[in-house]
Amino acid sequence: MTEEKLNKLSKDELIKQIKLLKRSKKFGLVWETETEEIVAESKNNFINLIEEKSLSINTNEDENTNYLIEGDNYHSLAALAFTHRNKVDIIYIDPPYNTGAEDWKYNNKYVGEDYRHSKWLSMMNSRLLLAKQVLKKDGVLICSIDKNEKNHLGVLLEDLFKGYEIHCITVVHNPGGVQGKNFSYNNEFAFFVFKPGKKINLQNREEEPDIRPLRDVSTGSHLRTDAKNCFYPIKIKDNKIISFGDVCKDSFHPESENIKNKDGSIDVYPIDASGEERKWTFARHNVDSIRNELSVKFNKSRNIFDIERRKTHFTYKTVWNDTLFNANSYGTKLLREIIKVDFPFPKSLHLIKEFIKSIKGNEDALILDFFAGSGTTGHAVLELNKEDSGKRRFILCTNNESNIARDITYERLSKVINGYKQIRSGKDIAALGGNLKYFQTSLIPNQRTDKDKKLFMSNATDLICLKENSFEEVIVKKDQFSIYRSDYLHVVIIFDLLAYEEIVKSITKIDKPFHVYIFSLGNDDFQDEFEDLSQVKKVIPMPGSIIEIYNRILGKN
Repeated sequence: MTEEKLNKLSKDELIKQIKLLKRSKKFGLVWETETEEIVAESKNNFINLIEEKSLSINTNEDENTNYLIEGDNYHSLAALAFTHRNKVDIIYIDPPYNTGAEDWKYNNKYVGEDYRHSKWLSMMNSRLLLAKQVLKKDGVLICSIDKNEKNHLGVLLEDLFKGYEIHCITVVHNPGGVQGKNFSYNNEFAFFVFKPGKKINLQNREEEPDIRPLRDVSTGSHLRTDAKNCFYPIKIKDNKIISFGDVCKDSFHPESENIKNKDGSIDVYPIDASGEERKWTFARHNVDSIRNELSVKFNKSRNIFDIERRKTHFTYKTVWNDTLFNANSYGTKLLREIIKVDFPFPKSLHLIKEFIKSIKGNEDALILDFFAGSGTTGHAVLELNKEDSGKRRFILCTNNESNIARDITYERLSKVINGYKQIRSGKDIAALGGNLKYFQTSLIPNQRTDKDKKLFMSNATDLICLKENSFEEVIVKKDQFSIYRSDYLHVVIIFDLLAYEEIVKSITKIDKPFHVYIFSLGNDDFQDEFEDLSQVKKVIPMPGSIIEIYNRILGKN
């Protein structure tokens, strides 16, 4: 509520407002809420997706399809809550950072200093609530943010994702720094949010390994007596490790670091230069897990063999400082080599790749970015797939203000998929390959009249095909029924049940699973009509199923 509105309230009305605020939360964020126009209008409309087929890119029939959705991301997320509920593995977002300057809008108005945090929080809260609907139960949310809203976002995430692990890391993205009040800022932040359990990979640093003796050489008491199960022989032969011996009995004390055996092998023990019995850094029961990191090292000065560990995989630290994360070099300048545009603050391509790689099991992940901007996330996914033959897919959502979706996001993706010539250097960049479909959001009135329901159903084909990832036309009979297919599924969309006999004949001819979407003005689920067809695995009445979802997630009564 604005200051002007507050001044017009009576004393009793002011007391009522204060009581409402006190009752709202015991701990956490309390902010002045103002319903966003885009959220309000969504409650009275079906949110639909229409494919722009002229912008489709198909370079390989064997590859998965990626999606770019043009429209307000609130609408896009609502549609995805129907098509991709609990299907997204990783959400990465880089939302607009509200600095208080006139560089972003709320309710179609530029937002200045007054209530800027409240309006930013309202915008993020509504979208994160929808994003949670599409994220898998074991999925990961990664959100970049700067100092302006970092603290507020942290508390908001704690409120929305109760019981989740929430970690905040620092990314040095601008080594030169940007002058602020008293400090020159050269970093921003990223929140990682996921359910308890190990989700983060070990970081691979082949170019800067940590090489040190396996024998514990750290200061302090790190002797055999401190960890008896870490004292055992490592058998070597011809400069190679051939086996690990059993933990030594307390009564056994080797004469030296190296003991030769009759077969020519050598037992290496963790004994230091002074003859002190120390220990290996790994116990006998788990040393096999790092065997590929171990090697034999000959110490010429002491004329003995020792065991060395070359460690290249590390737990991620909370400060990421790599020249490849420089947003100017690998964000702004890189984008200028792809398309002729000045886009504000694109992220480093390498940073987004590292975000994705940091998540376990990412090789076939579905990745969503609903603040897609210049399309860095999509570019990162395609490049990672090229590097490691991964099967990752992406969904990007962006509005088309100033033709961003068409002229920047789509144009960038098109060029990196098909290959391009760098604008300034003239260098040819090889195609990354990939398939892309382009959708636009649309609104259809939802006043629950028969007319509205028929209008929605007549335009819902692309939405249903997206949900089932089945786009290839098999049969299309206008106003009657259509059949689409993918490699593993056929989808029947029925507009008129009078064509039932022809539909049954078509289904019977195909020995593959079917999902049936059927138009219904009432609540009939039509299960009986298809129970004798073994190919039919699901029957979904429309638009009842989507009305139910939209009512739940958008709060329509």
